[in-house]
Amino acid sequence: MATQSSWAQLRQQARAQETQTESLFHTYAQFASKTDIEPKANDEERRTEEQLNEILEKRSALLHQLARLLDSEPTASALKSTNLARHREILQQHRTELSRLKLQIQQTRDRANLLGNVRADIDAYRARGDNPEAAEADYMLDERRRVENSHNMVESVLSQAYAANESFGVQRETLSSIQRRITGAAAQVPGINGLMQRIGSKKRRDGIILGSFIAVCCLVLLWFW
Repeated sequence: MATQSSWAQLRQQARAQETQTESLFHTYAQFASKTDIEPKANDEERRTEEQLNEILEKRSALLHQLARLLDSEPTASALKSTNLARHREILQQHRTELSRLKLQIQQTRDRANLLGNVRADIDAYRARGDNPEAAEADYMLDERRRVENSHNMVESVLSQAYAANESFGVQRETLSSIQRRITGAAAQVPGINGLMQRIGSKKRRDGIILGSFIAVCCLVLLWFW
């Protein structure tokens, strides 16, 4: 009976802490949805995050107590095991949600800081517009950056050309290797060389006959002309 009472009390605490965690999440999520977020976390944001971390640790310790209490029972209850598993699942979901909100707030703050820095640079550049020397120095720096970008682009094009040339060289080596293999394979096939020679001889004979016929025709035309 004491064990049953302790289990009910601990489960009641676990449910209360889950409700408290969800309330803190509601407050903490508002910082992630702010469009005009501060460059650094304010006191309320830090306090809410600390409270969330603290209550998650308390819930983890409480679930350990429930697990030890369940293990001490002679006969394990399926319902209690299911309830404990559900509490652990909710705890893991809340840990994941806290990590997600932290990341979202950090990303929102980083974007806001980046935009702020860009605006500050633009304002500083405009403020230096009345100073001819500063304006000339900025112009020279911009020109230098453009020249460096052009050099980088030329180097990139040259690198691509070298890579293409190297690829062509590899292809030539591959074709030469294939040709050598074909020649070697042809040399190993019986009678292939004789056949190739006969084909070559026939081509030469046909060429001689055709050339002789053309020469005779030319002579006949010249004779009758």
